[in-house]
Amino acid sequence: MSNVGIVIVSHSPLVAEGTADMVRQMVGDEVPLAWCGGNGHGGLGTSVEAIMGAIEKAWSEAGVAILVDLGGAETNSEMAVEMIGEPRAQKIVVCNAPIVEGAVMAATEASGGASLKEVVATAHELSPS
Repeated sequence: MSNVGIVIVSHSPLVAEGTADMVRQMVGDEVPLAWCGGNGHGGLGTSVEAIMGAIEKAWSEAGVAILVDLGGAETNSEMAVEMIGEPRAQKIVVCNAPIVEGAVMAATEASGGASLKEVVATAHELSPS
């Protein structure tokens, strides 16, 4: 697929899955989409391995934007990108934006064929100043 992919990372698997459901209802299958959440033991948290798997699932040569809910999700997403390494890492951006609104707006931009830079900028526009 040629559109930018979207990955949703939340400490709560229910939040991540619900956000992904909203995105899918808004843009259909026009955008590669994956989500992950939880710590693997049924509790709250994030996993570098799960994030890497989500990036792989949503991979697009146009790039991947990762939307995160809290600092730990951001840190683990950055570690996942580092572990993926070059050249793919150059095409992955962790967005510091509201997870639900950011994911929906980023996916909407991506579904129209926007570049990774444009998708990330759209998500970041929603961040509080």
